Amino acid sequence: MPEQQQPARAWRLVLEHIERDLLDGRLGPGDRLASERDLATELGVGRSSVREAFRVLEVMGLIRTATGSGPQSGAIVIATPTGGMSQLLRLQVAAQGFPLADVVQTRLVLEDAVVGAMAASAERDTAPAHALLEAMDATDLSPTEFLALDAQLHLSLAEGSGNTVIAAMMAGLRSSIESYVQGGVEAIADWDTMAARLRDEHRALVTAIDDGDVDRARSLVHAHISDYYTQILTP
Repeated sequence: MPEQQQPARAWRLVLEHIERDLLDGRLGPGDRLASERDLATELGVGRSSVREAFRVLEVMGLIRTATGSGPQSGAIVIATPTGGMSQLLRLQVAAQGFPLADVVQTRLVLEDAVVGAMAASAERDTAPAHALLEAMDATDLSPTEFLALDAQLHLSLAEGSGNTVIAAMMAGLRSSIESYVQGGVEAIADWDTMAARLRDEHRALVTAIDDGDVDRARSLVHAHISDYYTQILTP
């Protein structure tokens, strides 16, 4: 089955299916998504993949999920992608075919500018980043959930940089970035050790930004991105 062969791709299939319905107006605020079981059957994936896609959509602020039964249970749309967000989601679909090396190189260029601008600014706001760091400390996160929050952390820094073009480009590349980051989990022998390392790297990066240390922030983000890329490619 597709999920057994490509588990990372399976949850992306669910995510893209729901995003298309949102973009095309088949779903809107107040609408309830199909159940995990129904979506899993319709798309030929496991229910765990549906849950992972729901988690990402919830982090993006597009849906709210609640357990139990009744009118408030399940996954409900609370926002619809309009304007810039709609364009970004469409860019994500196009970005699926970008070469991995190009995506990584683009991240290095963009995120170098992001952390440099934030560290140099007297009006920096890293409160969203700190909130995400705390969320990533939860011990019950799956690799997929952890990395979804990881991606949101990097996006929060881009949004906080004050450069709306860079923030838009980072958001538009989300699919390509998450695709290789999530796909690389299988190449990591000890995920718990890697997760601890990523937590430490994120905290060091945000601390450098808070301290206004431009050079250190740039050095840390370059090593953070490059080292993960190198590790997932190492046999």
